[in-house]
Amino acid sequence: MDPFNRRTAMRAGLVIAATPLVAGISPALADVGATAFKEKWAPNPGVDGLKAFVGIEDDRANSHPSATHIFAESEQYRFVMHKSDRDGSDRQRNEVRAIQKNGARQDMKKNETWRFNYQMYIPSSLKGTSSFTHIFQVKHTAVASPVVTVSLFRSGSTESIELRLFGAGQAKLGSTPLAPLRNKWIDVEIELKVADSGRARFALKDGATTVVNASRSGIDTWLGGDQAHPKWGIYRSLGDSGQLQDTYLLLRNMKAYRDE
Repeated sequence: MDPFNRRTAMRAGLVIAATPLVAGISPALADVGATAFKEKWAPNPGVDGLKAFVGIEDDRANSHPSATHIFAESEQYRFVMHKSDRDGSDRQRNEVRAIQKNGARQDMKKNETWRFNYQMYIPSSLKGTSSFTHIFQVKHTAVASPVVTVSLFRSGSTESIELRLFGAGQAKLGSTPLAPLRNKWIDVEIELKVADSGRARFALKDGATTVVNASRSGIDTWLGGDQAHPKWGIYRSLGDSGQLQDTYLLLRNMKAYRDE
């Protein structure tokens, strides 16, 4: 039995839709340079649980103590967000922070190139907003700004998913419509060289179709500190309240590689 009980979230008023678990592991989106990358992290949710991550930011403001929001299930990680959850007065956050293997952190050091591959399931209830709704970040410890984010954005009635480059003024990389990617497993690949003059690549694959494969070089991806680390989950502003619903995000087949 999983150590985190989904019924807690359901008792809190969130109906969790039935979603598929494993339908086969998709290969990496791109094999360019694959022989130079070494696998550094590939957690099994049913075995490693939440110990795959250094920090668990599950309702850290204790706004909803009767519910658990982050689960390690047998084949996937589940992030739950309720409309009532708070992380301060103007935002919500249920995220995991940094990765570890056998208790040892796997951090991103300056001038290293890392690649993250995983599969993601975005339900209809997780909306793009006109303010920030991040579902992935790379951060430095003690630096307020993220390095990059994967964000769900709304302009008028159009929703998109995109990677944003904060060292380049939040420039968008690889924006594509969100609606066709909902309610199914999609493949994600994020490649990042963390450096004063670094580079980023963002790719999304829907089944056999690559819908995004965008890259940019010569951008500042090292914003300070001595390491960088990934974050996954739901981190969103309350500013576009009409789009906020009880919702969740699913991730599986998570892997991290470092270019050696």
